[in-house]
Amino acid sequence: MNYSDKVMEHFTNPQNVGEIENASGCGTVGNAVCGDIMRVYLDIDENNVIRDAKFKTFGCGAAIATSSMATVLVKGKTVQEALEVTNKAVMEALDGLPPVKVHCSLLAEEAIHAALWDYAEKNGIVIEGLEKPVSDISEHDHGHGDEDDE
Repeated sequence: MNYSDKVMEHFTNPQNVGEIENASGCGTVGNAVCGDIMRVYLDIDENNVIRDAKFKTFGCGAAIATSSMATVLVKGKTVQEALEVTNKAVMEALDGLPPVKVHCSLLAEEAIHAALWDYAEKNGIVIEGLEKPVSDISEHDHGHGDEDDE
């Protein structure tokens, strides 16, 4: 499979690996089809700015790379700006993913949303445009093809 240099860099040297104790928001999502599980932790300040983001991912290289890139993209952003970090933005930042790995970028987007949802629930707030996340993204049919390569 052809992976971009950026995907390989974020796989071999992932950024923001780990946990945040007493995280403002924590979200875990998986994909039952491929077995990837991604957990994202967010530290959000009183101005709704993401001070820190960390992740733990059990999955393939593309899942690790998309987790790494997603946390890089949301750090320093407001909660509302982080909501705009889509799977497409993650893929573009990684210079693309093979079609059979697009679901990994969806996992990263959903994990960020799940962490934001957790933050909103803990603080009794509504984040405009944020929908309740699913824990298994294979329940979402995003129109991606066969993903049994892992």
